[in-house]
Amino acid sequence: MNQPKLRIIAVAVSLAATPSLLAAQEPAAGRSGLPMSEIVVKGQILDQATTAFSASTFDADTLREQKISQPEQIFDQVPGMSIRDYGLGGVANSFTIRGFGDGGHGGDLGVVIDGIPLNEAMSHADGYVDLNVIVPLEVSDMTVFKGPVSSLYGNYNRGGLVKIDTRKGGQYTNLDLSGGSDGLVDVQGALGLEPGENQELNLALQHYQSDGYRPQSDGRRDTLSGRWGVGLGERTRVALSGRWHDADSDSASYLTEADYRRDPYGINANVHNDGAEKSFATLRGDISHQLSPSLQLLGFLYGTEQDFTRWFTRPVGGGQWRQREESYDREVSGAGLSLSGQHSPAGVPLLWIAGVETYREATDYLYHDGLDHRRPQGPPVNDRRTELDSVSAFAELRADWHPLLQPSLGLRYDRFDGDCKPQGPETGSNPCSELNNLDNLSPKLGLRSRVASHLELRASYSEGFALPPDWLKYQPQASNLDPVTFNQLEAGINWAPADTFEVDLALFQVDSDGEVRTLDTGIYENYGETERRGLELSVAWQPLPQVSLSAVYGKTDTEVLKNADPSLEGKEVGGVSDYSATVQAGWLFLPDWRVNLIWRAVGGYALTADNSAYADSYDVTDLEVDWQWQPGWNVYARVDNLTDETYAPSRFMFGGENLFATGAPRQVRLGVQISL
Repeated sequence: MNQPKLRIIAVAVSLAATPSLLAAQEPAAGRSGLPMSEIVVKGQILDQATTAFSASTFDADTLREQKISQPEQIFDQVPGMSIRDYGLGGVANSFTIRGFGDGGHGGDLGVVIDGIPLNEAMSHADGYVDLNVIVPLEVSDMTVFKGPVSSLYGNYNRGGLVKIDTRKGGQYTNLDLSGGSDGLVDVQGALGLEPGENQELNLALQHYQSDGYRPQSDGRRDTLSGRWGVGLGERTRVALSGRWHDADSDSASYLTEADYRRDPYGINANVHNDGAEKSFATLRGDISHQLSPSLQLLGFLYGTEQDFTRWFTRPVGGGQWRQREESYDREVSGAGLSLSGQHSPAGVPLLWIAGVETYREATDYLYHDGLDHRRPQGPPVNDRRTELDSVSAFAELRADWHPLLQPSLGLRYDRFDGDCKPQGPETGSNPCSELNNLDNLSPKLGLRSRVASHLELRASYSEGFALPPDWLKYQPQASNLDPVTFNQLEAGINWAPADTFEVDLALFQVDSDGEVRTLDTGIYENYGETERRGLELSVAWQPLPQVSLSAVYGKTDTEVLKNADPSLEGKEVGGVSDYSATVQAGWLFLPDWRVNLIWRAVGGYALTADNSAYADSYDVTDLEVDWQWQPGWNVYARVDNLTDETYAPSRFMFGGENLFATGAPRQVRLGVQISL
């Protein structure tokens, strides 16, 4: 494989928002010992080791300051990451990260909540993940890792991983209420109690509804989560947690270019009663046992039930449009056991974790095409059940030998098997059979070096993988295929010469190998190669106590090195923004009044594999005013898309048409945040 050196990309950066955003690029200082009074989520003890890899971390206060209705909205604050909003009610968006453009809607971005994967193996897209099942107010910390750097999680993290930890313990009462344009109502609440001796109870809820800014685009979702923990003696702790989510949305689908130019907030005449319905429920049990002051054993059991149905009208060529129905009924179960420790042999602090886990995911998939207002007109294209089983082992170690030499070592092994069985007559052509057993071994190596009190260097090498895509892995003709592999090199620097100024810079290169190509009908092989490289920069500055400025910027170049179609070699990967930037400025102009100005810019991207069509870049500006009415009460007004720009955050070619997903026009929101 061609592996040219990392290229340094010149970039000019503007400055913006609160310094805490940049400080979030690295976890806080290490703890002195294992927390004996709480259940440690898998890998929590090694959070400090992630400083050898680029990561953006946001705590509960930072998330709340952003006034978000969806956890994914914080991704605008991550250097190099952008959101491709599809504007489809009840359907997950896509995210660009590290040169991959199909995170969220596909398998380029892994998401775990309290150590449990949220990605779906065969629900709409391989690796699809819906963050709407999480209440923003319940989140304790959210960390975005860049690339396949974590040995604690395997599949779907080739572009990166979002690690979400919910609140555990504490006494608090939080309520966030907001309403605004297009019938927006967002109610969030979070409660932390100690109902009995050595007990903790954490609850969260959200009700969100909107009429939407296009016809036939109203939606509603309700989420409730809870966790109860209790100590059994001084060394053992158990917890039971659950989550329930229900959503119902209408959708206006996409617009053709002619539609968009005529009325960007309209609806195509061929679209009728599209939408989505989803129910999601999960239950989990944890047990933690303190074997010694420096050694802890953690186990978990987990189960999920989900029903998701989507109706989608789209062009199919020749000027024709058809409505399709996709239904996914999922059952997921999992279990895991890990051992973590903190020791100091020969005076060298060591943090480590090792564990095993297994998951089983079964999906009943039903697909109809050519519906008449959601009414099937014939037998389904697909009516089948898939199963994907995995067994994994992982280990990770950090050794703080010297400020100049702090290595992180990780290793992960994953093995997959499963099958696919038709459950009735089908008209589709994709064969369905037993999954070829697949496995992968991924090393992760990192080095952190503090060369001065204000200057730290980091470098890493990590490997990741992806299973053969979608139905291909269940086709008997594809039994010779191996997982696609991804190798990432990264170098970074963090410079903080003063408490009021900080800069973080990362250079990266990700090489993929073994992408699948078709040799002939039903004949496949691992063949393709792609290179992704770029720069990610964060800057924060507080020139005055009343003024805060910060910015995040990312620049990405991609290149197809080897492809089944030689004419595509040298082209860039479609759907990956050239750049993204977020600039924020905050001014405390009165003791209890603050104004924040946010500017967001996203570069264009190729719409086609041959790069013959290109999406436009765009930028939007938001304005927010906060008033600390009294202790624990924050009243705010926010205007998103202040200048009422018309733009399309997502564009692509589909059925021979250039389709547009229109971004929201000017939106006004009023809200109050209460902490008791």
